[in-house]
Amino acid sequence: MHLFQQHAPADLNAAIGQIPIIDFGPYFAGRAGALAPLADEVRDACERVGFLYIKGHGVPQVLIDRAFAESKRFHALPLETKLNLSLDQNNVGYLPMNSSTQKHSTVHQATRPNENESFFVIVDRPADHPDVRAGKPLRGMNQWPDGLPGFRENVMAYFSALNALGQRMLPAFAVALGMPADYFTPLFDDDNHATLRMLHYPPTSGAGADNAFGQGPHTDNSFLTILARMEVPGLGVQLPSGVWVAPPLIPGTFLVNLGNMMRRMSNDRFRSTPHGVIVDGKADRYSLAYFHSPNPYRTIEVLPSCISADRPAKYAPALSADLILEFFRANYAHQKGHATAAMPNRYA
Repeated sequence: MHLFQQHAPADLNAAIGQIPIIDFGPYFAGRAGALAPLADEVRDACERVGFLYIKGHGVPQVLIDRAFAESKRFHALPLETKLNLSLDQNNVGYLPMNSSTQKHSTVHQATRPNENESFFVIVDRPADHPDVRAGKPLRGMNQWPDGLPGFRENVMAYFSALNALGQRMLPAFAVALGMPADYFTPLFDDDNHATLRMLHYPPTSGAGADNAFGQGPHTDNSFLTILARMEVPGLGVQLPSGVWVAPPLIPGTFLVNLGNMMRRMSNDRFRSTPHGVIVDGKADRYSLAYFHSPNPYRTIEVLPSCISADRPAKYAPALSADLILEFFRANYAHQKGHATAAMPNRYA
C-alpha cells in the first residue's frame, strides 16, 4: 500500500474542509479594520494545518493561464534544447526528469528520484547587475530558451505578479504572529529570494508503487509557497491527524502553504506541512510553484513573540543563504560538494 493511501479518512470532505479558504480581498482593497480579522484567520490556519486557500488575491486569471501555456510550450521542447539550459549553481534553469531526490525530507525516506521535470525562474537580473558580476551566490541570472517568442515576457509577468502578492501578504502573517504589520519588511527588502518552479509530471510509474513519486513527501524550504494547479490531480497533503488528503481545485484561489523558514521563525508554532505528488492516471500534470522567501543575506531568527520562559527559542539565528544552500546540496545532485555555506562576514 502506498504512503498516500495508508490512512484513508472516514469522511474525505470533512478532512479537506480542514484547509480553510481565506479572503484577502478586503485587506488588499484597503478596507479599514480588515487586517486584524484576516490575521486571526491566517493564525488559525497556520497553527492548525499549515495550508490555506487564498481568494481575492488580485492576480488576473489571464496571467495564470498564460503561464501554464508557456510551461507546456517549454516542456514540449526537445530534451536536447532544454538540456542547453541545465540547472546552474544558483538552481536556475532546467531540471530533467529523475534528477532530484527528496533526501532533505524529514517525513519520508526517499529511495527513488522524483518523476518530474522543472524549469526554475528567479528575479530577472541583467548581466551588469553588481551581484551577477561579483558571482554572488543565489544572485544569478535567468536562462531563457531561444525560439519561444513571448515566453520570457509572459513568464516574468506571472513571476512579478506572484512576487508582489507574496509581499502584500506579509503583514497578515506578521500580525498573526503577534508582531507589527511591517515587521517582515526589512527581511524582504532589496531583492527578496523568489523562485518560480514550472513543473511537468508524467503519470507516476506504477501509480506510485514501490516508493515512486512525482514529488516525494517533503516540507518546503521557503517562507511560504503559492501554488497554481491545473485540472489533473496528484497533490497529497498530510493533515496533523496523519490523514493524507487531495485538496480540491477551487477556481479563483491559490493554494498556499508554509515552509521551514516560517516554521523556524515561529518557533514551531506555525506548521510546515508534509505534502507530495503522485499522478495516478494517464494525463500529464502541470503546476506552478512559487516560493517566497527573505533576502538571502538577512539573518533568520525566532520572533520575540514566539519565545517565552516556557518556550525558549529552538533555533539559533542563521543566515538565510545558509539555509537555502544546505537545502540545495541535500536535494540536487549537481550541488553535491559545491561551495561551503555562506557566511555573514563574506557576503555582508
